[in-house]
Amino acid sequence: MSDDFLRKPFSLTAAPVVDESTTTKYTPVMSSFSNAPVSPYLNYDSRFLQQSQPEFIFPEGANKQRGRFELAFSQIGTSVMIGGGIGGLAGVYNGFKVTKALNQTGKLRRTQLINHIMKQGSGTANTLGTLAVLYSATGVLLQFVRGEDDHVNTVVAGSATGLLYKSTAGLRRCALGGAIGLGISSLYCLYLLAQDKSTNSSQKFQ
Repeated sequence: MSDDFLRKPFSLTAAPVVDESTTTKYTPVMSSFSNAPVSPYLNYDSRFLQQSQPEFIFPEGANKQRGRFELAFSQIGTSVMIGGGIGGLAGVYNGFKVTKALNQTGKLRRTQLINHIMKQGSGTANTLGTLAVLYSATGVLLQFVRGEDDHVNTVVAGSATGLLYKSTAGLRRCALGGAIGLGISSLYCLYLLAQDKSTNSSQKFQ
């Protein structure tokens, strides 16, 4: 038996059949997959792998989403970069305002603008980075103690972040910081709940 079929790539397209009695060629009718493109590298029909939703393989007992510890690094880095950008823009505005009021021009004005940008950019970046570190550390600790990750951890972590950040500014400012953290975290949880509700309702109608 010849092994020529091993050298040919896999294809669902039917080969023409020769009728010896009439010496004519005809192609038999195939399924709808006959016109599907076949990969020239892996020799499979890509349409067989199409799924209605993405499927992933998780180890037994593992969570199907990243935990707070995995998300902490990206959250802290993003907060620092956002703080640097916001502070830099504020530094540009204040620098132009101050140098214009002092009638500074040339190299002196450029130096003052750079000083304002660096000072306010680094200050805002440090502030948001500190808040992100406190929030992430508190959230990871709550997840470890309670053994689960839910909206309760988010609200408690947000409130604790405000309390800790303003803990050295007096009792009144400490309470105000905790209230601000509680409000922001509660609004974030309400947003997540509304998003989950809309997603579930849309899936029911499908």
